[in-house]
Amino acid sequence: MTVIYTYWISTALLSALYLSSAALYLSKKEFVAKAQADLGYHVPHLVPLMVVVKILGPLAILARVSLPLSDLAYAGVFYHLVLSGMAHLGVRSVKGAMPAAIGLVLLAISFATQNYARDVPSPYAFEATVNP
Repeated sequence: MTVIYTYWISTALLSALYLSSAALYLSKKEFVAKAQADLGYHVPHLVPLMVVVKILGPLAILARVSLPLSDLAYAGVFYHLVLSGMAHLGVRSVKGAMPAAIGLVLLAISFATQNYARDVPSPYAFEATVNP
């Protein structure tokens, strides 16, 4: 039972991290544009795409309408967090990389425990064992 709570708490916190980031992207456009430009990204193309990704990724994981889509969302979130953390570390901003590091921990916990909490198991996560 603890593993099920661990899954839902980690997944909810990961989703909250992503959805709050999407809200920040939508509400503080100039701040986000400057932050992205400081990292060396072309803002007009990246920011709208990231808003969509930051909303659809957690929704695909939470709703799990399709197992392959959910696994793809886990992979996309993983790559996004790794690349985000590396971009911040590349400009020597350890503080800026902290949300990505926290997100990676939450993602790893969520992914590793998903088969204990979901009816349809992912073939890529740990296999759930049932105690007799």
